[in-house]
Amino acid sequence: MNENTRFFDELQNPDGTPRRPYEDYFGWFSNEDLRRLQKKSREAETFFRRTGITFNVYGQAEADERLIPFDIVPRIISEHEWSKLTKGIEQRVRAINAFLYDIYHRQEILRAGRVPAELIAQNDAFLPEMIGVSPPGGVYTHIVGVDLVRTGEDDFFVLEDNARTPSGVSYMLENRETMLQMFPELFSRIKVQEVSNYPTRLRRSLAACAPTMANGGPNVAVLTPGIHNSAYFEHSFLADHMGAELVEGSDLRVVDGRIAMRTTQGYTPIDVIYRRVDDEFLDPLTFNPDSLLGVPGIMDVYRAGGITIANAPGTGIADDKAIYSYMPDIVEFYTGEKAILQNVPTWRCSEPGALSYVLDNLEELVVKEVHGSGGYGMLVGPAASKKEIAAFRAKLEAKPSNYIAQPTLALSTVPILAKEGLAPRHVDLRPYVLVSPDRIDITPGGLTRVALKKGSLVVNSSQGGGTKDTWVLGG
Repeated sequence: MNENTRFFDELQNPDGTPRRPYEDYFGWFSNEDLRRLQKKSREAETFFRRTGITFNVYGQAEADERLIPFDIVPRIISEHEWSKLTKGIEQRVRAINAFLYDIYHRQEILRAGRVPAELIAQNDAFLPEMIGVSPPGGVYTHIVGVDLVRTGEDDFFVLEDNARTPSGVSYMLENRETMLQMFPELFSRIKVQEVSNYPTRLRRSLAACAPTMANGGPNVAVLTPGIHNSAYFEHSFLADHMGAELVEGSDLRVVDGRIAMRTTQGYTPIDVIYRRVDDEFLDPLTFNPDSLLGVPGIMDVYRAGGITIANAPGTGIADDKAIYSYMPDIVEFYTGEKAILQNVPTWRCSEPGALSYVLDNLEELVVKEVHGSGGYGMLVGPAASKKEIAAFRAKLEAKPSNYIAQPTLALSTVPILAKEGLAPRHVDLRPYVLVSPDRIDITPGGLTRVALKKGSLVVNSSQGGGTKDTWVLGG
């Protein structure tokens, strides 16, 4: 990307005055002692370390647990900006749920030629075992994370949809808790919408999706792969904060056509499982026979309507990056409306013309694996060396259908606390969406991920990024 590219600065106008959402904060910051704030920043790191908020970095044995850096300058979004975003997010999530129902039933969108049939049939994320299965309440994606980027005042793009098991919500909650403890005066000065009630809202939303045979208050459990999983902290955090049981596959079994959890009093039926185990490992009788993480027979119980699995098996087809490129068509097909939130322009490398363009312009593009996540398996052309580009070119030529490519966007910047004061860094945003049969509930804010390295566009924690508290004003 050209070094002279102008990035949209969320903090200030071109004349250096603060943009309206930041006016009150900037007024407060201008009267603060920089050394005090830097001391507060170090205190925040100590707080996170004491709380045990870490994540695992796969393939790096020398540092398999890390602290995600936290920046104490909030990212601030106006009530008006948020209102527009929520309309677009709700429209998109409704379309995703309709798409999943259709794909596993009549497949009308394929018959209409709006999405190529081979893109579904040949996709590892599509589960034939889900054909004809209707989840309780018709909800497939109970929890969705929609990754957004911004390039201008009113220009927001969806970078990707996380419809399987979106992570990071524990950081959103702990970021807010930390800011409340460290800067209580700010929250009395500036009206910020609440996020701390997310676990209560999550439990209420999951309970509303319980199967019809659930008696009384539904029993909800969080299914974790175990303590060695990179997101285990989040699994235990959410179970604890929403008053649900944290279970592993070995704690569960099929009893009288229900999924039951082992307790000191015997086995107790579970109605809703918020699973953080991938499809492949969910049921060794249906999927991977070597899996020790899932529950033998759970898919039979699920197909019979005896358990709610959140998110539903097979939802990964909706956040596949090749399907992503068809999302504007998908939104229009199921809602009858143009997409409010736009996609990033995308080249599908499976198409010869697109592949040719991508190979000719690798130095300028971002190339991603269709099933990739966490910043792994991607090439950021403008930041890559000639050697890295050559190696990626060979991968692309060997298996082009495994990749999509996108232009390098001029991502907006927000301020971080640097040694010299405020400094701009690139960000994205992951709002969290809860879906139940009668409502879509979008938490006001979400997880802002920030590229702490100057000039970097990669915000993933696994690639050196950090996080911020996200403030939505008003409420």
